[in-house]
Amino acid sequence: MDRETLAFAESHFRRLRGQPAGGAGASPGRVDFIASPASFSYADFFKRYLLPNVPCVFSCAFTEGWGCRRRWVTPGGRPDFQHLLRTYGDAVVPVADCGRQEYNAHPKEHMLLRDYLRYWTEHIESGYSSPRGCLYLKDWHLCRDSSVEDVFTLPVYFSSDWLNEYWDALDVDDYRFVYMGPAGSCWSANICGRKKWLFFPPGQEEALRDRHGGLPYDVTSPALLDSHLYPRHGHCSPALELTQEAGEMVFVPSGWHHQVHNLEDTISINHNWVNGCNLANMWHFLQQELRAVQQEVSQWKETMPDWHHHCQVIMRSCTGINFEEFYHFLKVIAERRLLLLAEGTDSGAMEGSAGSGLGPHQAAFDVSRITEVLASVVAHPDFQKVDTGMFSPRPEELLQQLEEVVASTESI
Repeated sequence: MDRETLAFAESHFRRLRGQPAGGAGASPGRVDFIASPASFSYADFFKRYLLPNVPCVFSCAFTEGWGCRRRWVTPGGRPDFQHLLRTYGDAVVPVADCGRQEYNAHPKEHMLLRDYLRYWTEHIESGYSSPRGCLYLKDWHLCRDSSVEDVFTLPVYFSSDWLNEYWDALDVDDYRFVYMGPAGSCWSANICGRKKWLFFPPGQEEALRDRHGGLPYDVTSPALLDSHLYPRHGHCSPALELTQEAGEMVFVPSGWHHQVHNLEDTISINHNWVNGCNLANMWHFLQQELRAVQQEVSQWKETMPDWHHHCQVIMRSCTGINFEEFYHFLKVIAERRLLLLAEGTDSGAMEGSAGSGLGPHQAAFDVSRITEVLASVVAHPDFQKVDTGMFSPRPEELLQQLEEVVASTESI
């Protein structure tokens, strides 16, 4: 990030100050296609798509050097089952049954990749019909579980990736997934195959909810025409639609409701991320999740000891994170950015996902965003009920340190 982009970002967030996070913004009439890496910089992506939170598609030129595109795909553009079998056949992978629905999701099982590839081959040979239904390999942590070969190179546009930086620092988990599945399975660089995407901008999902408040399992279902069951569907704008070809990457903005359908046998790499641009949306989402939990167990508020603590435990089991862990997430990223600014070195010297070469202006931007969100966290009445006695540093101390750094870096 350069000085001009930092100033642009600061101006953007000043205009948003006082507006609720996660709200609906202007929706583009189409999804832009980015053709050439040579004429598209990080600053271009940051200002045109990341900050305004709108989707775009990167052409296959952006992924042509990836190892997985060379090795996982046959010359005819099909999945190379033999290579995958030789290299990863003994890996245990999560597989979803697309023909079944439990709690508005596909139930999962775990199997060896060699068994899944055998199923997939038989599924193709039988004309995409199998007594086992349509199985989809989903959320395989290949980058965490294997160092057998180079799979992909993280594009610079996505290098400000706090979520994976945090988990890499803890050496616990990651949010980089491989998805594989036959044509017809439902669920964003495509390694091979084609996908159909439907996008709804933030806020539009409210018009998709049924009378009980639930979102539809399939936004193309005729059931949505039932005005008794879906009373607000008539107010929903048409979805933004795109077809993702082999080698292309789709940027999915924060808060955009989307549905994906495999048009062909497909392998894709999916990468969940959080950074300074959507941090406030993440905090807004966590507050909504806690309110939902509190509402569900409100009848025991007066009788259950440590009710607020139990709400945090339930929230973490449902969401994967609670207020305490969110603070630790902010702390880890903040301390790494403070170290970078104190050393005055290029961010390429930092380890893990932060080694992006984006420089001190990116670090200053990140510190500014953390400071604003952490101030909201510290002031939140439910966070004030979290036992922070053993936190180091204490949240108030970290916030004060960040505020001092923000004041001192205004001249960067």
